[in-house]
Amino acid sequence: MSTALRIAAVTQVLKDLLNDGLINNDVSGITQNNITVSSLSPDRIAVDNGSEVSQLNIFMYQATYNQGWRNTAYPSFNSNGERITNPPLALDLHYLLTAYGASELHTDILLGMGMRFLHETPVLGREKIAEATGSAQVTNPGDSLPDSLRFLSQALLADQAEQITISPEALSIEDISKLWAAFGAKYRPTAAYKVTVILIESDKQTSQGLPVKERNIYVQPFKLPVIEKILSQSAPDQPFVEGGKILSGYRLTVKGHNLFNDAVETHINGSVIDAVASNQQVNPAEISFTLPGQLAAGTHELKIVHPVLMGTPGLPHKGVSSKPMLFTLSPHIEGNIQISDRTVGNGLVSATLQVTIQPLVQPGQRVQLLLNEIATSGAAQSYTFSMNASAFGEPEQAISSIPFEISGVKPGNYLVRVVTDRAESPLQTNANHQYISPAVSI
Repeated sequence: MSTALRIAAVTQVLKDLLNDGLINNDVSGITQNNITVSSLSPDRIAVDNGSEVSQLNIFMYQATYNQGWRNTAYPSFNSNGERITNPPLALDLHYLLTAYGASELHTDILLGMGMRFLHETPVLGREKIAEATGSAQVTNPGDSLPDSLRFLSQALLADQAEQITISPEALSIEDISKLWAAFGAKYRPTAAYKVTVILIESDKQTSQGLPVKERNIYVQPFKLPVIEKILSQSAPDQPFVEGGKILSGYRLTVKGHNLFNDAVETHINGSVIDAVASNQQVNPAEISFTLPGQLAAGTHELKIVHPVLMGTPGLPHKGVSSKPMLFTLSPHIEGNIQISDRTVGNGLVSATLQVTIQPLVQPGQRVQLLLNEIATSGAAQSYTFSMNASAFGEPEQAISSIPFEISGVKPGNYLVRVVTDRAESPLQTNANHQYISPAVSI
């Protein structure tokens, strides 16, 4: 079935209506000529060199949206992207009925007959439509559609919900002259008609929810949660560090107001963290929780969401949320840095440094190694090296131990940092606030 064929089916029904009228009223006998009915563009009908024949032409020159069906809108989708409605495409078809004559008065006779037939048939009956499109059983094999038009039965025009009506349209001389100028054809006596409504329906599958068993109405004010700042601490009994680096396993405390609600969700990058596993604690001024261990290093978006509990028992539905705030989870270097394959050329060192970091580096993340010389005198050297993507293996998987190929490095002692997606690992200081580790001797 293809209801997009309904435009062609309507034209065929109008042709059949006009043809039956000409035969039943013996118009061929009146004009002493064979009369044909066509549906061609006017520029394709030969009228030059005395070759014009007597015929009626019904031409669909424009299709417009039906205003009465516009409120059905477009196909709609649910939050999962599944199609839930298939409203039809409702069209009005605009036709020109034109008479051509081989002899004097033939155009007047044919146009008058054609207008009479359409005036007497303001509504296209379903039986007439089925017969004209080959959808109905015929007792006389000679009444069947030719093979070239058998496809029209697939349109199922007779089965559409709305009946099809024919009404005359009043076109001004200016409108008619513009149309015929656009056709690039010589003008012939013409009448305009509108055929409405044709429904082109979609056969796309839809996802329908279960019927509503009970309706509940909830009225409650929304208090928008507001995040003012994010603090971190290495453990619940440790002091807060404002502006310090946040490492894997740290505990975050979100400061703000209107944070408490009957249901509170903490979203990181759009995903809800497990309130039990993270030991989430909530009060109106702050929310604290432990960062999930699987969170990758880099910049993350945090939001506080207040779902609305509806139903019996109450289930969370979409409610209000705070504006997002960003925080950066930094990687940190674990254990000693291993050096291997060390070679020296022209006084410069090439080697492989094996660095273990947490959290795991995910495939697709960019990782760099930063070396800063711990200089006793003179200018200190600094170097940057990138991780080779092949370190993720085949197939790619998250890793913690990363090999860095270094070359052209001046021998000496170096502080080591790792940058994962612009998040930099921290350095440790001594009592004099000098950076001392992580370090490696090259």
